[in-house]
Amino acid sequence: MNRRDFLKAAGGAVLLPAWAWAKNLPRDIKVTRIVGFDLTSRRSKLAGKNSGKDVHGTQAGDRMVRIFTNTGIEGIGNCRVSKEACTRLLGKNPFDLYQRAEKKMTGPLGAGTMPLWDLAGKVLKKPAYQLLGGAGPKRVPVYDGSIYFCDLLDEYSSKWQDRFKEEIDMGMAVGHRAFKVKVGRGAKWMEAKAGYQRDIAVLKTIRSHAGTKIIIGVDANNGYDLEKTKQLFEQIGDIKIAFAEEMFEENVEQCLEFKTFIRDHNWKTLLADGETQGNLDAYKPFIEAKAVDIFQGDMNRFGFEGILKEAAWCRPKGLKVAPHNWGSLVGYYMQLHVGRAITNFYRAEHDPLSSPVLIADGYKISKGKASLASAPGFGLKINEEKFASDVRIRFDLKA
Repeated sequence: MNRRDFLKAAGGAVLLPAWAWAKNLPRDIKVTRIVGFDLTSRRSKLAGKNSGKDVHGTQAGDRMVRIFTNTGIEGIGNCRVSKEACTRLLGKNPFDLYQRAEKKMTGPLGAGTMPLWDLAGKVLKKPAYQLLGGAGPKRVPVYDGSIYFCDLLDEYSSKWQDRFKEEIDMGMAVGHRAFKVKVGRGAKWMEAKAGYQRDIAVLKTIRSHAGTKIIIGVDANNGYDLEKTKQLFEQIGDIKIAFAEEMFEENVEQCLEFKTFIRDHNWKTLLADGETQGNLDAYKPFIEAKAVDIFQGDMNRFGFEGILKEAAWCRPKGLKVAPHNWGSLVGYYMQLHVGRAITNFYRAEHDPLSSPVLIADGYKISKGKASLASAPGFGLKINEEKFASDVRIRFDLKA
C-alpha cells in the first residue's frame, strides 16, 4: 500500500463516541491496525562531539507506532519492538493490558508502551500524566542538553568563545534557564592537558556570559576518572555546578568518595549517573548506598513502566530521577509526562529537535520550565500530508 492509500484508509474509520472516565473500562474496543514507521527530526543546530563520540549531527530518529481501533481513536508513540511483537496486539482489547492500580501496561510491546498510554488517555479523556500518577508539578523543570564541543568544529575553532555564547543565547531564547555542558575533550580529541584546560575555559566562558542565576551542569560521558574530576572541581568550584553527570565509570565506592569530596567543600553539586545501564537492577546497590543523587535510566530503553519503578525505588531514599533522553524528539515529551506524574523528578533533558510530521501543540518552555498539553493522551497529532511524503513505513498490519 502506498502512503496516499494509507491516508485514505486511515481517514475512513467510523468515529464512535469517546469513552468517559469510568470505573469499568471499555470492553468493546479492539485493535484493528498497527503501522510502524520511522520519524526523522532535525535539530536547530549542529551538535558536535562529546568525550567519546564524533559529531552528532543535525538530525535524529524515533521508531514509532500508530495503533488504530474500531472506535476511530488511535494511539501514537515511540515503540522499538518488532513487527512480530506488534502482530500479537491485533484484534485485542488494549485495556486488557492496562493495570490501572499499578499504573502500568503489560503485553508484547515491552518498554514501548507509549502508543498504548496515548490510546488509553484518548479513550478515557485524560492526559497521559494523569494516568501515570499526576502527582508532579504543573510545570516541569527542563535543561538544554545540546552544549557539545562546538569549539572542535572547523567553522567555530577560531571563534569558539563567541559560539558558546551564541548557543547559550539560543537556548535562553527558547526559554531555557539551565544548561548541561559537555566536558572531557582530553579523553580522545585533544592532548590530555590541553583538553582539560579547554574544559575549564569553556565553563568559565559560559558562566561569565550566562550570569550567576543560570543553572549549569557538566557531563563528561565517563571521559574523566575520579582524581581528575576532583581536580576539575577544585578549579571550577566558584562556578557553582548544579550537577555532575557521568564524570567517571560509576561504582558505588568511587561515587560515595566523590560525594564526600563535594560535601567537604560545602558545594551543592548533585551526582547524576546511570544512562548506560541496560538493567534496572543495576541501580539497586547505588540506591541502597545513596551513592548517586539523580538516576538517569534511558527514557526509551526502560519506558514509562521502568522509569516509574526506578523512581519508586529512589523516593524513600530522597533520591531523584532525570531520564536520559538524547536523540529522541518523542522521548522529550515522554519525560515531561513522567515529570508531571511523580514527585521526585529532577529535570527533563531537551534535545532541540522538531519534525513537520508531528504536531505538538501545548508544549512550551518558559523560564526554565515546560508546560504540557492538557489534551487527552500526549496531545500529539500527525500531519497526514507530511506523513504521506516524509515518513518511511516499516510495516502495516491489519486484523
